[in-house]
Amino acid sequence: MSREGTTGELPYWIFRDYIKCTGCRRCEIVCSLRHEGWMWPEASRIRVFMLFPGVEVPHFCSQCDDYPCVKSCPVEALSTNQNTSAVIVDKEKCISCGACIKACPGEVPFLHPKDNKAVICDLCGGDPECVKVCQEAGYDCLFLVRERMSSSRRLYSRKPEDVSKDLAINLFGEKGKEVV
Repeated sequence: MSREGTTGELPYWIFRDYIKCTGCRRCEIVCSLRHEGWMWPEASRIRVFMLFPGVEVPHFCSQCDDYPCVKSCPVEALSTNQNTSAVIVDKEKCISCGACIKACPGEVPFLHPKDNKAVICDLCGGDPECVKVCQEAGYDCLFLVRERMSSSRRLYSRKPEDVSKDLAINLFGEKGKEVV
């Protein structure tokens, strides 16, 4: 499915370079500030997991080319923004059933700790704060790119446990197998 925005421009996507993530969690903080109005990492649309020492994994929506989360919603509370390709949650329609979480190959969506509604990265309307703070800090883990929809995006929609295991082995070689 090749989707271009209504303006004819290619949709946004946040590329992530897992090896460069330091676990500073600036992305979680700025996301919660933007969406919640205060520092509340538990409600952040991007979450950083450290399941093994020295292995930090930023976890957020990959905008899969077939949007299994959107298709799974029984009340059509999820849609996609035609200009950014981000998944948008209509909290008025969301019934907190968790179907989107189960349908996502990376189990990225989660239920908000306060209102219990689905939470998914909305790309900050095309100007993601997480990318800006990561770049400003010089970590270069997150990059905003414009590209055609691709099934390869699904490669990034994995559970943090699976990414962490692969990353530990990549970083620490044979010793990484002992950690996982």
